[in-house]
Amino acid sequence: MTYLYPKNLKATANLWFWSMKDFLILIIAALISAFLLVKGGILIPAALTLTFGVLTIRMDEMTVVDFIRYAVRYFFTVQQRYDWR
Repeated sequence: MTYLYPKNLKATANLWFWSMKDFLILIIAALISAFLLVKGGILIPAALTLTFGVLTIRMDEMTVVDFIRYAVRYFFTVQQRYDWR
């Protein structure tokens, strides 16, 4: 396995595009989803696992969920002020 430690070992360890905690959750959820898909034909856990995997991709200490949260805050919840001069 390749561990990527950014900036003087002060940030959290990443494994590919996920933090170690998210990667462990993703692997366990993928195993459970595969078992439920094979034994019961249930597709919903696999879709939820895929969604979790995409939303927890981490680039430059920011996840996709953080980006969506900031975008919603910027465009919808925080009033923008424009001064025309």
